[in-house]
Amino acid sequence: MTLPPLSLYIHVPWCIKKCPYCDFNSHAVKGNLPETDYIAALLADLAQDLALYGGLRPLGSIFIGGGTPSLFSPEAFDRLLAGVARQLTLADDIEITLEANPGTFESHKFAEFKALGINRLSIGIQSFQDNLLAKLGRVHSAKEAIRAVEIAHYAGFDNLNLDLMFGLPDATPECSQKDLQTAVALEPAHISFYQLTLEPNTYFYKFPPALPDDEAIFMAQKAGQALLADSGFRQYEISAYGQAGRQCRHNLNYWRFGDYLGIGAGAHGKMTRALPEDIVRTQKPKSPDQYLRASHHPVAAGTIARADLPLEFVMNQLRLREGFSLAHYQKVTGLASASLEPALSDCVAQGLMACVDGHYRCTAQGWDFLDSVLQKFLPC
Repeated sequence: MTLPPLSLYIHVPWCIKKCPYCDFNSHAVKGNLPETDYIAALLADLAQDLALYGGLRPLGSIFIGGGTPSLFSPEAFDRLLAGVARQLTLADDIEITLEANPGTFESHKFAEFKALGINRLSIGIQSFQDNLLAKLGRVHSAKEAIRAVEIAHYAGFDNLNLDLMFGLPDATPECSQKDLQTAVALEPAHISFYQLTLEPNTYFYKFPPALPDDEAIFMAQKAGQALLADSGFRQYEISAYGQAGRQCRHNLNYWRFGDYLGIGAGAHGKMTRALPEDIVRTQKPKSPDQYLRASHHPVAAGTIARADLPLEFVMNQLRLREGFSLAHYQKVTGLASASLEPALSDCVAQGLMACVDGHYRCTAQGWDFLDSVLQKFLPC
């Protein structure tokens, strides 16, 4: 059996302030950050996972997300990355991403992060307009956001992602165009452009702000996609746009149904031990305090049922413009291509999917109604 490529996700759960729209496992900092203890816990967590799952392959990517990981010191990340390298082989061309916020405190560490081997920075900007940032509860200003990108470039980051939202409270399609024009002028390699959604267990879900109507949101999305395309940013995933050769390799591995270890409070993972009977999804305890107190890190693990594999696979792969080949499906699930039927043929017959150069992918209509496409693959 040939195992899928392997990545590592590392979760750092602290932020300066919890944003009202955020449903990630993040917690406002109270007192000093427990850097030393948390790095030790992460490395112990990794060792435990490696003992459980085996099947080691060189790491193709590491993604350090949160929360706001850039709150940690460069010294903490030096210990973390050195500890990872002692336990796993790193690919020669490994992609190492760090999520960062544009605050002054974080951005002045960028050069030190780069010196550690972190070679991709993802900056959570959301908007370059102060009135919209205030409605989102962000702690940075538009000026700080622009300055952070300039500092990142000066530090040597040529693989730089900027996160932007559309459909914000009181925003117009013109607001999104202005944000994207500012972002493009700052010359990132990648832009994530996605709609604000009101997720359960968030402040905005409990106290919904007034959002633009569906037509205005759709106009903002389509106008933004056109601007990005004209500026050389190819949409390769639902909300991801990259210059040539600058797709996020870590996220591509997720969407192509690759394997990934997940360490840290609330981190998720997916590991293949045998096909198709033993593909496991994992989750670590969400509470940072519980995670730090644990002498070992219990894993909430569940094997993906054979009947669920077709949906699990297409739910990821159809996020990508490239779609998938039947050979890849068979390789990463261990199932015959017939297990996708009759849903696959139905989607093609209804114009929701097409087969192009041996790849099944969503049509424009299929992407607009992706939930309807996925429902066809639900197990009977």
